[in-house]
Amino acid sequence: MHIMEGFLPPAHALGWAAVSVPFLAWGLRSMGRSLQAHPERRMLLGVAAAFAFLLSALKLPSVTGSCSHPTGVGLGALLFGPAAMVPVGFVVLLFQALLLAHGGLTTLGANVFSMAVVGPFVSYAVFRTAATLGANRSVAVFLAACLGDLATYVTTSAQLALAFPDAVGGFDTSFLKFAGIFALTQVPIAISEGLLTVLVVNAMARFNAHELRALPVMAFRTREGA
Repeated sequence: MHIMEGFLPPAHALGWAAVSVPFLAWGLRSMGRSLQAHPERRMLLGVAAAFAFLLSALKLPSVTGSCSHPTGVGLGALLFGPAAMVPVGFVVLLFQALLLAHGGLTTLGANVFSMAVVGPFVSYAVFRTAATLGANRSVAVFLAACLGDLATYVTTSAQLALAFPDAVGGFDTSFLKFAGIFALTQVPIAISEGLLTVLVVNAMARFNAHELRALPVMAFRTREGA
């Protein structure tokens, strides 16, 4: 994630931006409807946005033109649904590109797609599947945040492999190379993000259980417990 400024060919940068725009529009409508119906959730959405900004600002450089770091979007996806995290992720990535030199403006579309689209939707799908199978809350949250993080980097590896296919093996060989480099740092980071997200959700459930249960995604029946 955070593919650096100017690293992608112009056609790829424009293509990923075009793919991300419909998700951004959908997310803005979804967020607007949710906050209009429940204005008291603005503060909680701000907490989810701050969580994503802080975690995704912690980075370890790689040799792929990108970097490894937590994403933080799993928490917001579990609280508000994946669509709401698209505009949140867009704002997070835009500010990081402008203020922290993480990522870039030309690669913003690609970074939004990997972190703000794929990450939240995978987290949501994993949580819902785990809840349906009867997992307790902590297990469901851990798997959702961890696998959502990893999915972001699998997507980034695919984006880089599409832009820079191997001269001999093409996309497949290039993808394995990029994914292999990311895996060295991203697997422990994803596990750490999963554990941290469990701690945050359990703390929220302990001190503000009524509001947490009222949120649509967390209303899935999961067995309580750490």
